[in-house]
Amino acid sequence: MTDANRAAAPSSASAGMSVKAATYLEYAIISLGLLALVLIFQPFSLALFSIGCVLVVAAGLINNLLPLCEPGVSPRAFLTIALVVAMVFLIVLLVSVSAAHLYGVYFVEQAAVSTTPVGKPYYAQPFIWTVAAAAVVLAGLIKLLKRRPQA
Repeated sequence: MTDANRAAAPSSASAGMSVKAATYLEYAIISLGLLALVLIFQPFSLALFSIGCVLVVAAGLINNLLPLCEPGVSPRAFLTIALVVAMVFLIVLLVSVSAAHLYGVYFVEQAAVSTTPVGKPYYAQPFIWTVAAAAVVLAGLIKLLKRRPQA
């Protein structure tokens, strides 16, 4: 966003985010991505590298919110879109785990080896149900935010 656009945008609290808040949020999102890259390419610690890898994924998801870093965007709209991004990530995670399982079943069945060494199928693992429950909760929150009138 250019400085001219920011100066022309409304800055009252009732109109949504102020110019200062939008700029701060924009710089914070970009800084998170830069921090992630610094942590990945530093040569000192494997733990910092791991943190950087997680931050790269988080920053990639949070970058979807950059178009909303405009003066006048309501915090509620920002939160709704953030919840949608998180819900889509969780659904994609579930689909990818399922696809990986089916890929393993297909190729492991060819070699006649069991695909469940711990005795439970993948869909009975607590992690899968936790991710699914989180996706459902986010969908409910989004529905609730859309149903309530804005203050």
